Amino acid sequence: MPLALSAVLSYAPQNASNMKLLSFFFAAALGVLPLLHAADSQSAVRARVDAELPRLLDLYKHLHSNPEISFQEAQTAARIADELKQAGFTVTTQVGGHGVVGVLKNGAGPTVLVRTDLDGLPVLEETGLPYASKTRTKDDKGIDVPTMHACAHDIHMSSFIGTARVLAALRDQWSGTLVFIGQPAEERVGGAKGMLAAGLYTRFPRPDFCLALHAASDLPAGVVGHTEGYALANADTVDITVRGVSGHGAWPHTTKDPIVLSAQIILGLQTIVSRETSPTDPAVVTVGSIHGGTKHNIIPDEVRLQLTLRSYSDEVRDASIAALKRIVRGQALAAGIPEKLLPVVEVSEEGAKSTYNDPALNKRVTGAIGRWLGEGNIVAKKPVMGAEDFGLFGRTEPRIPICMFWLGTITKESVTESIKTGKTLPSLHSSKFAPVPEPTLKTGVTAMSAAVLELVGKK
Repeated sequence: MPLALSAVLSYAPQNASNMKLLSFFFAAALGVLPLLHAADSQSAVRARVDAELPRLLDLYKHLHSNPEISFQEAQTAARIADELKQAGFTVTTQVGGHGVVGVLKNGAGPTVLVRTDLDGLPVLEETGLPYASKTRTKDDKGIDVPTMHACAHDIHMSSFIGTARVLAALRDQWSGTLVFIGQPAEERVGGAKGMLAAGLYTRFPRPDFCLALHAASDLPAGVVGHTEGYALANADTVDITVRGVSGHGAWPHTTKDPIVLSAQIILGLQTIVSRETSPTDPAVVTVGSIHGGTKHNIIPDEVRLQLTLRSYSDEVRDASIAALKRIVRGQALAAGIPEKLLPVVEVSEEGAKSTYNDPALNKRVTGAIGRWLGEGNIVAKKPVMGAEDFGLFGRTEPRIPICMFWLGTITKESVTESIKTGKTLPSLHSSKFAPVPEPTLKTGVTAMSAAVLELVGKK
């Protein structure tokens, strides 16, 4: 024990005030002040989360009942903007469409960006929940469609607002700048691109770290999943128009059959993964749709194919697209298709870029969440071939470390039953996907608060 502290213990009067002071000195001498501060922060956050929970449940049910599809999130964005304003953030709307940016400056320290997505899906809800969506709208083609938060963006938004309110109320616990953004059109992978193009990193504080959470349909509520490195995939949409020379089915020799050619192309495309991509580099080539012809005995002059390509690295993505174009052209030439009728390959500009969780940031975030929730409530998850546009927020120059973690949303009983019986649980985008709000929201706010407090400065 240091002499100065020994002297204080020997000679200081033993009243309550001095005993408190002695405790402080003793903690300082043992180097446990950071631990005490962390414990105080956890207690303060937990108390605040409990206080906010009734309000967040109401917000969640409102958002769930009133979804809006991509590029139409006007009312949702307005509600998120209002909630951030009430929490004390300086708010800007209409950033890259219906994007919302809330900034809270609280002294010197790192800048942390937290993202939520705003949009729902054109899905008819079949959950049977009392607050189920009955909303219908017109899509961008003018077609009347049902609308549902089938990817749990309502959970994301409610956890996001809860975190904003908790951290704003506890400004004495941290220092730095928070940038909370409501991103539109995640399902159409256009929102992140739009917000960045609208000056997200020039009009507002440039973040040192970017965080997001995403609901998981295979994890129990109260549990958080994490993935280091590649977590979500590049996703490219490809349309191929296979052209031929039509004619009677009884005289195929007078035609150039695009249906047979399409079959050869589909089989040829399977070699992109099996023979042109390293077995250690995951990739997917899926033909999801083939349409052509009108009658049994007519060879058509056109067949349309719709594909999705998935990969993690940009190198594999670029190589897969190049191989696809080469195989399509080669099969057509082998079939004797004239140059003017070679297939048309269109790669959509709406493709998503892979999400790469920075390993160092992932370790910090998951370490903090594990300390707050208990190590048994944070689990490693394998990367998936699903796609998101959150990854774009880190693909700037210079690169910004990003991390997205998974939030369990279903009951432990459901998970246990699924494992025991082999019964498949409703997945994300399912009409029957129904997250349990509690303890999902409580866990989401607590985990994201823990992650942010790990990264900002300490007071």
